[in-house]
Amino acid sequence: MNAHFTTDLSPTSNSTISAPVTLIDHPLVQHKLSLMRSKDASTSTFRTLLNELSMLMAYEVTRDMTMQTVEIETPLETMQAKVIDGKKLVFVSILRAGNGILEGMLSVVPSARVGHVGLYRDAATLEAVEYYFKMPQDMQERDIIVVDPMLATGNSAIAAIDRLKKLNPKSIKFVCLLTCPEGISALQAAHPDVPIFTAAIDRQLNDHGYILPGLGDAGDRIFGTR
Repeated sequence: MNAHFTTDLSPTSNSTISAPVTLIDHPLVQHKLSLMRSKDASTSTFRTLLNELSMLMAYEVTRDMTMQTVEIETPLETMQAKVIDGKKLVFVSILRAGNGILEGMLSVVPSARVGHVGLYRDAATLEAVEYYFKMPQDMQERDIIVVDPMLATGNSAIAAIDRLKKLNPKSIKFVCLLTCPEGISALQAAHPDVPIFTAAIDRQLNDHGYILPGLGDAGDRIFGTR
């Protein structure tokens, strides 16, 4: 069962109605996330668990995808059957860590298109700086699911969604493994119309903009870097 929150969770929340925050608390999701959090999880183990967890989250995130009816033939007769148009869906990965979630999502919807936003966090200001942006054509006809393992300060997510909204897509969702009240507050303040899907809402940020208790730097753990 998933928990849904319709307002900002931070102490600084205001009366503005925001899109819901969905906490995906399925036991398998929570189990795999707990294994990933351990500092003893190897790069290979972390990557495998992230792939599996992303597939599980994809089922909830795509629950309201538009379907159409087509005619097919079973071994016994012709029938009207429901199918999705995966080509209308775009997974947008915030580089580089977003690619860790992207692989699992594509396993569930392999026909989806893929976009990339390259952002790095300025060490002094914690602000997001863009260095790459590549999207499919005709974005105004598509639904976007933005993926990034962490929603911490919210700066990268906000910057990515700022750029994506200029393309006038049909809809935007944001998916992360972990977030915190500060990240939710920042993203909802900037983009109250964008639903957030997450596997955990952790306690807080530290002075360096990392989530506590968190799982460390997701990018470094995915790719075995420091």
